[in-house]
Amino acid sequence: MLFGDIETTLAAVTGTRSRLAKVDALASLLRGLEPDEVEPVVGFLTAAPRQGRLGVGYKTLSNRAVVHAAASTLTVAEVDDAFSRLVGIGGNGSAAQRAALLDDLAERSTAGEWHLLIRIMTGELRTGALEGVLLDAVARAAERDAAAVRRAAMLSGDLGQTARVALTGTADDLAAVGLIVGRGVQPMLASTAATVAEALGVAGRASVEYKLDGARVQVHRHGDEVRVFTRTLADVTHRVPEIVEIVRGLPVTDVIFDGETLSLDDDGAPRPFQDTMARFGAETAREIALRPWFFDILHVDGRDLVDEPLHARLDELERVAAPWRIPAVITDDDAVADDFARAALAAGHEGVMVKGLDATYTAGRRGKSWLKVKPVHTFDLVVLGVERGSGRRAGWYSNLHLGARDPDGLFGEPGGFVMVGKTFKGLTDELLAWQTTHFAERETGEVPGGIRVVPDTVVEIAIDGVQRSVRYPGGVALRFARVKTYRSDKPAAQADTIDTLRALLPGGCAAAEG
Repeated sequence: MLFGDIETTLAAVTGTRSRLAKVDALASLLRGLEPDEVEPVVGFLTAAPRQGRLGVGYKTLSNRAVVHAAASTLTVAEVDDAFSRLVGIGGNGSAAQRAALLDDLAERSTAGEWHLLIRIMTGELRTGALEGVLLDAVARAAERDAAAVRRAAMLSGDLGQTARVALTGTADDLAAVGLIVGRGVQPMLASTAATVAEALGVAGRASVEYKLDGARVQVHRHGDEVRVFTRTLADVTHRVPEIVEIVRGLPVTDVIFDGETLSLDDDGAPRPFQDTMARFGAETAREIALRPWFFDILHVDGRDLVDEPLHARLDELERVAAPWRIPAVITDDDAVADDFARAALAAGHEGVMVKGLDATYTAGRRGKSWLKVKPVHTFDLVVLGVERGSGRRAGWYSNLHLGARDPDGLFGEPGGFVMVGKTFKGLTDELLAWQTTHFAERETGEVPGGIRVVPDTVVEIAIDGVQRSVRYPGGVALRFARVKTYRSDKPAAQADTIDTLRALLPGGCAAAEG
């Protein structure tokens, strides 16, 4: 297939707000793929090349002084091969090799194709072809049940692989995709509730658990082999030897745990999130130890548990990992749950999670079965741009442009982000130095007084509330926003939505996501 066919399809996708039209356009593209083209094309459509990060920035890509091709001749296979060669370049002379490869790719691309390639390579592509739409398109193109396609994607954690199975295999092949110990599973996500009583009103009898300010981990063990994955399914086993040893010592052969990890101080209180993430991101062990806190179990010794109710999963978790369970209480009593929530806050944690005991584990989905309750308004937003500092902050990038997800394109480009405010508050000198380097490498253009950046950096923002705004297209602006921390463990696709913020306006409905 020609790469230009992808450009044409994406133009059709971005040119409509109709979900059905998007699905039809993508399904038509998928039907025309050869088996070996499926995974690369899914990576192109989602700006997530199967090779991972390509290691090139916007300035490097946009400054190619070449004459582009007059007609489309570049194939999907040639682009995929170029990406593979790009990530393989290293050592002496690597800059020259990378430049030559990019020049060749740019020369063989039309101007439109090169613009699309830049957006794919920098992660800037926002087409409205979000995962849900693309999964529906895969089901349509393969003539498979959409629920079966979604389940396979959730359990495999790999959209490209799922698409290939659906498009080239049988219905039985698709149904056979399930949990594999050692392969990451998309984590279940939580919605929000304003109070514990509200959460219990939705969940019914529930497990009320400490809400830790830690990093999400998914731990797999097969025999003596242990693998640890992040929220984004990155393998960080080598960074957390203490967790590996703990799980290796449990009375089980095959298991998949879901949980959090955080570091504790000498008194057993949680350290700040930044300390946990600094330790979590280290390539080698450090003095600060990470402790696992498991709250779910997805598989144990040949038995998949994702379709079993939470109370059954918790029984198994207690049996195999009781010392490492997260503190919890089973109740449907508002007073009991409220007392437990106050105890969580007194212990230095964020709040509580309220989980319905009859709920199954819906991998990769956010619903009402899990609800988080935190006393302070905090939201995970995406940095869209950053302004240059002045005065004491001269030489640093300081003021952040913050955006919320707009999955349905109600206030802008479908699948994009809508700006909801700015802030420079809460930034330490250490964070200022870090973000100056970080965002300089992610520049995609200019904003007044600064630069536009790839929208893939999530920052946790504390606010006093929101107010109506005519300045921002979403009609809402943050009040007294300040930075709590950067969430390097969380992808932009899991940031909070504009609807969540609008729900805080007077007369707004209860927040649906968190």
